[in-house]
Amino acid sequence: MKTQHPLSVKAYRAEGFVGDYQRRIREVVIPYQYQILCDEIEDAQKSHVIQNFINAGKVLRGEGAGDGFYGMVFQDSDAAKWLEAAAYSLACCPDENLEHTADELIRVIADAQEPDGYLDTYYTIQDRKKRWTNLLEGHELYCAGHMIEAACAYFEATGKDTLLQVMEKNVAHIYDHFITEQNEGAPGHPEIELALLKMYHLTGKKHCLALAEYFINTRGQNPDFYREEAKQRSWTVWGNNGDDDDYQQSGLPVRKQKDAVGHAVRAVYLYTGMADLASTTDDASLYAACRRLWESITRRRMYVTGGIGSTVHGEAFSTDYDLPGDTAYCETCAAIGLIFFASRMLENELNGEYADIMERAFYNAVLAGIQLDGKRFFYVNPLEVNPGISGVIQTHSHVLPTRPKWYACACCPPNAARLINSLGSYAYGENEDTVFCHLFAEGDIAAKNGIAFHCKTKYPYDFCITYTMKTDGRLAIRIPGWSRSYALSVNGKAVEISPEQGYVFLTVKNKDAVCLKLDDAPHYIYASARVPALTGRVALSRGPLIYCFEGIDNEKDILSLSLKSGGTLQASPWDGQLLNGTVTITAEAYRRNDTNSLYTEETPDWKPCTATAVPYYTWGNRGENQMRVWMPERS
Repeated sequence: MKTQHPLSVKAYRAEGFVGDYQRRIREVVIPYQYQILCDEIEDAQKSHVIQNFINAGKVLRGEGAGDGFYGMVFQDSDAAKWLEAAAYSLACCPDENLEHTADELIRVIADAQEPDGYLDTYYTIQDRKKRWTNLLEGHELYCAGHMIEAACAYFEATGKDTLLQVMEKNVAHIYDHFITEQNEGAPGHPEIELALLKMYHLTGKKHCLALAEYFINTRGQNPDFYREEAKQRSWTVWGNNGDDDDYQQSGLPVRKQKDAVGHAVRAVYLYTGMADLASTTDDASLYAACRRLWESITRRRMYVTGGIGSTVHGEAFSTDYDLPGDTAYCETCAAIGLIFFASRMLENELNGEYADIMERAFYNAVLAGIQLDGKRFFYVNPLEVNPGISGVIQTHSHVLPTRPKWYACACCPPNAARLINSLGSYAYGENEDTVFCHLFAEGDIAAKNGIAFHCKTKYPYDFCITYTMKTDGRLAIRIPGWSRSYALSVNGKAVEISPEQGYVFLTVKNKDAVCLKLDDAPHYIYASARVPALTGRVALSRGPLIYCFEGIDNEKDILSLSLKSGGTLQASPWDGQLLNGTVTITAEAYRRNDTNSLYTEETPDWKPCTATAVPYYTWGNRGENQMRVWMPERS
C-alpha cells in the first residue's frame, strides 16, 4: 500500500535554484547532447546513437547496414534518456522545435523495430540470430527499460503515443519470450523492472506488472543461470564473468539478499524496482529486503556526498566501511539510482531518512557530474584529486581531474539531464488529502488532489522556506536530519508541532503562509572510526551541501593544510559572481612548512592560516587543481 506517490512532472513549475538548473538543461544540455548523439561536436567522443537506429531501419528494409553499429552494446539507451529529458522539458515548457526533433527521433526509432516487436539496434545490425542468448552482457532488457521510461514520459508530456505503442509492442514481445514461451532468465543489468512498473502505473496493463514480478522474483532462484547461459554460446560482448554472482546481484533470491553488492548502478536500479513492486502489491517481505539493502548502503557503504560504489573494479560496492576518497568510483548514474531507490522507499514508508539521502545525493553526487556550463560531464566523482596522480597512474586512471565533453560509455550525462528535469516528482508527493514536501524546491505546485501552493526559497544557500497556499489543504513538510534546530510559523505566528517520522503535518487554509526556518550554520562532519581511509580527517557541510577544498582557493596547495580541531567556521555572504553564485566556508587551519625532504626527523613547522571551501558540486570548474573533501585535523 503506497503511503504517497510522486507528483506528476506537470504539477511542478520550477523557479529558483532548481529552476535555473532546469533552464540550463533545456537551453544548453538538451541541444548539446542531441548534437553529440548526431556526432556534431568536434573533439568529443563519437556517439553514433541516432545513426545506429537509422542503420537498423535499413537492415529491416533490406538496404544493407549503412556504416554498421558503433558504440557500446547499450548505446540505444542514450537516445532513450535524451528523449525522456526532452519530454520532461516539454511538460513544463512547450517548445515546437524541440518537440519536432523528438518526434523525428521517435519516427527513426519506430522504423528500427522488427515486425515481432523486438527493438535493439546492436542485434538487428550485428546478428539477429543472437537475440536473447546473452542476458548477462547483451543489455537488451536494459535498453528496453530505458525506452519504456521514455515512452511513458513522452506520452505524459505531450499526449503523443507513437513511442508508447512501439514499446507496448516491445513489451508484448518480451512477455511472450519469457512468460508465454517460458524461456528462463533475468536481466544482467536491471532496469526494465522499474520501467515496467512505470508502464503499469500509466496504462494499468497487468501483463506489465506480471513481467516485472517475474524478473524480480526469478533473480537468484537459479544462481547458475548466467554460467549455464555462457556455456551455450561461443561469443561474448566484453568478457563478463558469469561466475560473479555478486556483480549482477544473482547469488540469492531478492528476498534473501542482505548486503548491497556488485555493480552499484545495477544494484540500485534493481532495488528501485523491488521497492516499487513492494508498495504496489503490499509485499511486506520484499519491503523488508529493501530495508536491509537500504541500511547496507546508507549505514556502511555510502560516501558522505551520497555517492556509492567505492571501487573501479566492476564499478561496484566493495565491503563495509571501505570508502577511499582518491580512488572512489561514485558513478553519477549510481547516485541517480540511489535517488530512485529512496523515492520508492518513501512510497512504502513515510520516513524522512529516505528524503535526507535523496537530497544529499542530488545536491552533491549528481550535480557534481555536470559542469556548470552544461557541456562537460563526470562519470566518476572522487572525493580527492591530485593532478599528476589522478587520471595518470594505473590505480587512479579512472579519477579524472577535469570533466570531458563526452565519453564512450555515456550513460551518465543524459541520465542527469532527465533527473534534473523531473526533480519535481522527487521533491513533492501526494495522496488523497496531503501534499508531501520531501525536498525544498522553489516554484508552483498544483497536485491532482486539488491542493495548490507556491514555494519560495533560496535553498540550498538560504534556509527559510515559505509555502503560500492557493487552496485549503494539508501539508507534510520534512524536517531534515541535518538541521539541529528549526522554527515553524503560520502567518507569522509560531507553531509547535512534533515531527512524525521526520515530517510535520499541518492543515492550512487558502492564502495561509507557512514558514520553515532551518539551521544555517556550517558544521564539521566526522566519519566512523571503522572507516580506515578517514582516520583523523574531517569534512564540512552547510545544509545539504558537502564542501571541498580546491587548490585555486588555497595557495594552489591543499596537501599541506590541516583544519584546526574545533576551529571557527564562517559562511561567507552570497557571491553571485563565483561559480554561478555560491557561499564559501572559511575554516581556521594550519599550513605545514615543507622541508622538501621526502622524509625528515625534524618536527613539522605549522603556521596558523585560513582555509576556504566551496560546495563539492562546484569543484573542477576553474581548471585542473587539487581537491579534497576530507581534510586532516590537528589541535
